[in-house]
Amino acid sequence: MFRIGPWVALPVHPRMLAWSGIALILLLIAAVLTLSMGKLGIAPQALPAALFDPPRGAAGFTLTTLRGPRLLVAIGVGAALGISGALFQAVTRNPLGSPDVIGLGAGAGAGVAICALLWPGVLPTPVGALIGATLAITLVYFSTGRGFAAPARIIIAGIGVSAMAHAVTQYVVSVKLRDEASQLAGYLAGSINSVGWSAVGIITITLALTLPAAWVLAPSLNQIGLGDALAHSLGIRITATRTAAIVVAVVAAAGAVTVAGPISFVALTAPQIAQRLTRSPALSLGLSALLGALILVIADLLAQQAPFARGLPVGILTAGVGGIYLGALLIREWRKGTL
Repeated sequence: MFRIGPWVALPVHPRMLAWSGIALILLLIAAVLTLSMGKLGIAPQALPAALFDPPRGAAGFTLTTLRGPRLLVAIGVGAALGISGALFQAVTRNPLGSPDVIGLGAGAGAGVAICALLWPGVLPTPVGALIGATLAITLVYFSTGRGFAAPARIIIAGIGVSAMAHAVTQYVVSVKLRDEASQLAGYLAGSINSVGWSAVGIITITLALTLPAAWVLAPSLNQIGLGDALAHSLGIRITATRTAAIVVAVVAAAGAVTVAGPISFVALTAPQIAQRLTRSPALSLGLSALLGALILVIADLLAQQAPFARGLPVGILTAGVGGIYLGALLIREWRKGTL
């Protein structure tokens, strides 16, 4: 048991620690490859000198201005999505629970599209994304009829909100000029191609706010996962805990969507992989965050380097692989009789 002060006690499993260490090592390897590979190749052994004593040359500029921010954003966005997905799945008790499914990403995309149509050049893209994500989760909240107290209804309402948001986005893309629609489509695909240090700041603040809050909520969510009756007998405020967890998950996902667009399926897959690796139903926040970061960094590395994907937004790769995973997950849940 790992304790943080008198109120937070988290179960620590040997498998969780082992896999977290492995994920961290793989993430470091992927990070080195990301910084080293590209049109301007930089030897791994030359990275420290270029990073900490940057010369006034191409290598220092490339690392500190282009690859460095992109790598940090990929790590931060992946971690935020992993945390968000873990919280959503803990609240809904459903492996399909994620910000993708409940329409948060689609809502952010619709917000950007509407702002581009009604107020072109007035509101920055991140502001439109945040407004759209907030409106989407608000619609989900009121559509359930019971707020966030009915986990199954959250997913059903989210699917409906997501469909409406996609319809709005497609309408805007169809009426915009070709160049404007192309720029909008690039964001909607989920991309970190043009991020800078401001995006690093946004995602860092997002993680600083959400990660501690998620750790505080984790013990109560683990007890709720054992059943509402047992959690109630232990004095857990079930509705308040679920609502707080949803709020934290929404903030984490909204921060990620704000800087990178709606990147699909990272939030869905990372917590599920973490649960299968640890073989424990307990909430694996740290491992989910590491796996989310690892998935996105590897996907972005492929998007930059693979001949078949060079220059593609990273969200297209995650959507392609994640769609296959979602299909397999649906088949598995159908065979178990939970769908």
